[in-house]
Amino acid sequence: MAAVAWVIVGAPFSGRPTPTTTPVAADTLDGKVLYQAHCASCHGTRGEGQADWKNKKPDGTNPAPPHDPSGHTWHHADGLLFRIVRDGGQAAGGGAGFKSAMPAARDTLSDAQIRATLEYIKTFWGPAERKSQASISAGDPYP
Repeated sequence: MAAVAWVIVGAPFSGRPTPTTTPVAADTLDGKVLYQAHCASCHGTRGEGQADWKNKKPDGTNPAPPHDPSGHTWHHADGLLFRIVRDGGQAAGGGAGFKSAMPAARDTLSDAQIRATLEYIKTFWGPAERKSQASISAGDPYP
């Protein structure tokens, strides 16, 4: 029971990934549960991201960015965010030489679960970020 609470409520974020040990029901559409199980180990339990996320690591990838207002997630349309989660960070583009450590979730999460997770991420944003992101999403909505 304590492990379930740890995953749902969130463990302290140490800046490095920790494996998820609590299984999530394959048919759940609870974005918070999905985020905590699949995203929080890198992006933080409250979307705070990893330290020094703007500076490349030795392997050429950046640490996981925050999903809160201090990051850039809210600058992207729903469609692009969906593709990044489904297909991995390389779907973000980023130009020549761009490398991402973000894995693809297409074999782990259904399309509906990806949308639920992204909708949960939006709860980290304030009204201004939500309004801006909704406007951007009009041109590239969820599939």
